[in-house]
Amino acid sequence: MRARAVRSGVAAGLFHEDSGAPGAPGPPLVLVHGAGGSLRHWPAAVRRLPGRRVIALDLPGHGSSPPPAQGSVGACARSVLGLLDALGVDRAAIGGHSMGGAVALTLALEAPGRVAALALVGTGARLRVAPAILQATADPERYRGFGEGSAEVSFGPGASAALRREFAEGWRAVDAAVAHGDFLACDVFDAMARLGEIRAPALVVCGTEDRLTPPRYSEYLRDHLAGARLELVPGAGHMVMLEAPEQVAAAIEGLLAGL
Repeated sequence: MRARAVRSGVAAGLFHEDSGAPGAPGPPLVLVHGAGGSLRHWPAAVRRLPGRRVIALDLPGHGSSPPPAQGSVGACARSVLGLLDALGVDRAAIGGHSMGGAVALTLALEAPGRVAALALVGTGARLRVAPAILQATADPERYRGFGEGSAEVSFGPGASAALRREFAEGWRAVDAAVAHGDFLACDVFDAMARLGEIRAPALVVCGTEDRLTPPRYSEYLRDHLAGARLELVPGAGHMVMLEAPEQVAAAIEGLLAGL
């Protein structure tokens, strides 16, 4: 069996992994992580879909992408478009988790010709953030324990201690100002009134135990995006793709197969 080609580097200011053949059938899948995250929040099962080209990126100031962070969903969307231009990708399916879902929706609204489909994971049309999270990320002293608290609320009850620990450790590498900026960007995001403008096929995925973007957010997306399909993952929390990677990968494969 031939090893899967995975290229990585920085283009248009964004570090990214480009997996699979550029000539693979169908539009590439572009994966956008959530607040404080990186492309590593997408498990290998999703980043390495068989027979597909998958581009997973780190938003500016996140993971291995150079600073500064953008501070708004719209600016992040423009950065993703810059990467697509640099890679010569005319149209792509956009997969977004949480804040990344807001980026995906923004791309579908502002650059509809570039978006072949949407895979919206643990996200919503409006992403109000709890005041406690905004306060914790604004205070360097309180932020020291933010990773542990975030891990506590980001997973379903069946998630392993190792998975929670790895997630919490990842937050320690995230600057408080970057985290705070991400959550402020989420807090002002609101596309509820414009969902009817989107015509791209959409898959919506949510864990039944998601406490940050609960299933009612996903149900709203399903009901207001034309032809959207909802996949609920029993027992999973906000980081549903890390808890149920094979199920999420299969759902996204189904979306892409229908294009």
